[in-house]
Amino acid sequence: MRKIVIAIDGYSSCGKSTTAKAVAAELGYAYIDTGAMYRAVTLYLLEHSIRFDDLPRIEQALHEMHITFKRNRKTGRNELCLDGAIREDEIRQMRISNLVSEVSGIPAVRHAMVRQQQRMGRKRGVVMDGRDIGTTVFPDAEVKVFMTADVLTRALRRQEELAVKGEQVPVEDIVDNLSKRDHLDSTRLESPLRRAPDAVLLDTTHMMIDEQVDFVLERVSARLFSLAAAGWEQRATQ
Repeated sequence: MRKIVIAIDGYSSCGKSTTAKAVAAELGYAYIDTGAMYRAVTLYLLEHSIRFDDLPRIEQALHEMHITFKRNRKTGRNELCLDGAIREDEIRQMRISNLVSEVSGIPAVRHAMVRQQQRMGRKRGVVMDGRDIGTTVFPDAEVKVFMTADVLTRALRRQEELAVKGEQVPVEDIVDNLSKRDHLDSTRLESPLRRAPDAVLLDTTHMMIDEQVDFVLERVSARLFSLAAAGWEQRATQ
């Protein structure tokens, strides 16, 4: 069966990653969390005391750092590795969340990550979630979904995620963080967060994760059916 690219874009804490992981598992596709890659760059710059306005040093750092994903055999999840070490917990901390939009807006960072993401998905059979997958990374993706949700709902979800990891953050602080990131991501010059014209809108404010997964899988099934039908039509006319 033909393999495709599934692009899931949208705002933070809409359920993008959880939905994308589940869809990838159901289809036997690779899953790539592009947001984690920008978080890894942010972590690297902080740990190496590199200022965000030091563009020559940032470009050098982009050549030095090595970002990969490693499959956890126990959980079956892909975990981000920075220079060979799993850093999944560190990149999810609020200190990274507070700065990642600023870092991801740096053109050199954006260009480097987009190139790597395109290499990761060039063989198709991938589910990729982020901010600019359907508009910049894979504008030819066969299925595009743009996810959104009420900001308070997103903040409560994020607060719960952080609490599970032992980080207690007031919901007001998370709302402020999400609102700031929404603004920065939507107004940056490089690959701004926006809905692709051919992306279907999915508002998850009142949806459970299994409903979100079913929504995407239904679009995938419909798209695969249309591609298969088009293939048969082409063969029939040859």
